[in-house]
Amino acid sequence: MHRKDLMEKLEKYQAFCDSEENDRKATLDFVKSNSDCFERSNLSGHITGSCWLENYNGEKFLMTEHKKLKKWLPLGGHADGDSNIIRVAMKEAHEESGLKNIELVSTDIFDLSVHMIPEYKGIPAHYHYDIRFLLRASKQGEQVQMSDESTDLAWFSDIPQYESKKDSEVLIRMLNKWRNFHEAQKLSA
Repeated sequence: MHRKDLMEKLEKYQAFCDSEENDRKATLDFVKSNSDCFERSNLSGHITGSCWLENYNGEKFLMTEHKKLKKWLPLGGHADGDSNIIRVAMKEAHEESGLKNIELVSTDIFDLSVHMIPEYKGIPAHYHYDIRFLLRASKQGEQVQMSDESTDLAWFSDIPQYESKKDSEVLIRMLNKWRNFHEAQKLSA
């Protein structure tokens, strides 16, 4: 079953807070009840793969200013039928950053979120069930190159300001997880 790996990852994932737990349950229910969950043709929603991409030394993270949505977001995109959501996140990271050297930090889900995508050019509003993984730029000094899906691409050490409280909350949560991850790494060293 092509959804099995994602369902197993979702079942074992420990949410960071109540809102993320609600999104985890909603995503798991969606995957279980939609055999076409990885397809854009599912107009109620679909699985997307994204990442929190840190730089070589783990001091900054890369975000894209999304052309259609007009806000700063982690790199990511549609699965387009690929049920290997890690591969999707890696592909999107390469395409949207222009970086050739990216490594997967963990096969475990780093974060997840369910969010509504507004209607755009005749495609009705729908949900993205976004699964995110922690990735690292693995070659120091490699320069990023913006894709045509972005209006900007930049490294951050803190999140940009948002008008939407939900957008800010999700990014603050991811930032806190990332900082906690590095703090744990220092303690175990």
